Amino acid sequence: MDILAVTDIHGRAEKVRELVRAGLAEDADLVLIAGDVTNFGGGGEALNVLKPLLEAGKRIYAVFGNCDGRDVPRVLEGLGVLAHDRRVQIGGLGIVGLGGSTRTPFRTIWEFGEDEIRKVLARNHRPGDLILSHVPPYGTKADITRGGLHVGSRALREFIEEHRVPLVVTGHIHEARAVDRVGETVIVNPGPLFRGYYAWITVKNEVEVELGRL
Repeated sequence: MDILAVTDIHGRAEKVRELVRAGLAEDADLVLIAGDVTNFGGGGEALNVLKPLLEAGKRIYAVFGNCDGRDVPRVLEGLGVLAHDRRVQIGGLGIVGLGGSTRTPFRTIWEFGEDEIRKVLARNHRPGDLILSHVPPYGTKADITRGGLHVGSRALREFIEEHRVPLVVTGHIHEARAVDRVGETVIVNPGPLFRGYYAWITVKNEVEVELGRL
């Protein structure tokens, strides 16, 4: 399965239109969006951002980020693309979604404690499922800030180590664009789409990742 993975759009609908014009969405079997569709915007903004992908007729699953407005999850659910706190499936591929982030000093809109993150994962995950999470796992190339601090989720890190999750698609930390591994798990932070970054992921017997830029 070919997956187009993006994150941290932050309201830049023109970048989504560029993806579509480049034919990337057309060539993908699935589009995964790892949160922050808006920049503290509401459901109307989220709908405008996603409109080019929806009109392209591609299968999309998304989680909200810590900077998405309170009504964004409801809009995503109404569009049939919400993956947060649920298990979705396309073909034989199962995906568990985790929106929001861990606690930050900025008191953003969607923040969760580690216990809640652990519960979301435990009640939805089945063996072999992928994870689509706005917050990255702790202690990886995908969660390190410009100042050198690791700010990802310890609960997510523990979960993927225990369950040998094949793939985690994440975002949140704009400067931490990376492909990394935790044991058998491939961790992909495509980098923020508002800067033109994306990832192309092929899931077969193994996970192959190519980072790209518009």
